[in-house]
Amino acid sequence: MKRSIGAKTILYPTPVIAVSTYDENRKANVMIVAWGGICCSEPPCIAISLRKATYTYHNLLNNKAFIANIAGEEMVDKLDYMGITSGQNVDKLERLGLTPERCHNVNAPYIKEFPLIIQCNVIRVVEIGLHTQFIGEIIDIKVEEKFLDKEGNPDITKIKPVVFDPARREYFSIGDSLGKAFSIGRKLKIGN
Repeated sequence: MKRSIGAKTILYPTPVIAVSTYDENRKANVMIVAWGGICCSEPPCIAISLRKATYTYHNLLNNKAFIANIAGEEMVDKLDYMGITSGQNVDKLERLGLTPERCHNVNAPYIKEFPLIIQCNVIRVVEIGLHTQFIGEIIDIKVEEKFLDKEGNPDITKIKPVVFDPARREYFSIGDSLGKAFSIGRKLKIGN
């Protein structure tokens, strides 16, 4: 029997996205966002949601651009620090020994040490309630070559991205492949 636990912010998996932006002085900043993911296929877009109280919120409004940096599990402590420390008080990238790099496609810096970066221009801002959603059109994706598979796509088993469990407030890594999408269910179709 299922038991009701009420309306909560629970959906699995929840990616941990290190969002990097510039402030009004072109100083690089980064914060982690757990409320985010792909929201459109054409044009390809990512939606991220954050509170107005964050330093990054104002950077996004001013520059209309961000980088969604994806880090591997070996950086989980650095990712957590990015979420519990404000860029208004500390240069998080300097403190963590991470290198902001200028991006030529969007007005936002990426983090050199992260294996996967997704460059986005903000195309829509939606006020929801406690959070504001920024929808960013994906302009380009860059991946370190050692994290690509044979077909030239990012390899999730090499990147080992961090995911967040909002119910338990814990970080997890990705497990094993369960099968090819749009394929393993074909055997269950009737009449084929």
